[in-house]
Amino acid sequence: MAHTPPDIDPSATLRFILNGHSGSQDGEGTREAIESTLRSAGRAGELIYCQPGELPQVTAKAARQALADRSAIVAVGGDGTINAVAQAAHASGCALGVIPRGTFNYFARTHSLPLDVAEATAQLLVAQPMPVQVGAINDQVFLVNASVGLYPQLLEDREAWKSRFGRNRVVALGAAFATLLRTPNRLKLSIELDGVTRELRTLTLFVGNNRLQLEQVGVAEHQPATAPRDSGRVTAVVLKPIGTLGMLGLMLRGALGSLGEAEGIEHFEFDQMVVKPPRVMGLRRLKVAFDGEVARMKPPLHFRVMPEPLYLLKSNTPAKDAV
Repeated sequence: MAHTPPDIDPSATLRFILNGHSGSQDGEGTREAIESTLRSAGRAGELIYCQPGELPQVTAKAARQALADRSAIVAVGGDGTINAVAQAAHASGCALGVIPRGTFNYFARTHSLPLDVAEATAQLLVAQPMPVQVGAINDQVFLVNASVGLYPQLLEDREAWKSRFGRNRVVALGAAFATLLRTPNRLKLSIELDGVTRELRTLTLFVGNNRLQLEQVGVAEHQPATAPRDSGRVTAVVLKPIGTLGMLGLMLRGALGSLGEAEGIEHFEFDQMVVKPPRVMGLRRLKVAFDGEVARMKPPLHFRVMPEPLYLLKSNTPAKDAV
């Protein structure tokens, strides 16, 4: 089915959503870089600051206004902030801009968006809305990944470490090692895929919608930059129950980009998949993660590729610092 991108007025006011708890960069410097670039271009922009708990309401209102004004909403922050703004943009049908300020910036890098604030802002002013694939877990969209099991626990521990030691990749790696040294819980799940139901035991079920992240850990073949990023499918990675030493070995394989070759890993592609815990477990909510955020959702969990794309403001010229 063909989809029509939203119309953009190049003189309309851009609405920037800033989450002060996202990313590792100086907030004042980010604000000054955005405002300076807008002034130089003679373009109007509104900077909207909000706390994490306010993001759904603030972004939904801003998205409605942007659609009416033929403008766009711009996420300024890490993958979690980008996810919240993308949820509103996708629901309303308005265009989304991104100024990445996170630790890994997988979404921005896979779409060749600039990592520098001034360059990213300048590119937004001349970019056009282009369709990009969106995954969903129940009613929650995800741009990078979604998961159940061990991975959500890794994210919770990582945030705790970052609040104590700062936001950087070394801290994230240290938190992951600390989590793995504990005995992780094993999940028994029922998976419905292509009309077939199977039972499996796993430490985590991870679903990736980001080619760059999957390539880096070795569960997707490396593709040239000119290859299509969206295939209409996402990739599931199942981690079979193993001990702590085995887990550390898998982390090393992931760092070396050879995770897909490990015996304890199964991976496959799909466009729709339903996941259920056993009825005897009586779980009313499952802990899930999506784009770095953790929440609890009522099963069954329906993973799928959304039929409607997200319209991302992109330039035809890749950024120099995006990869």
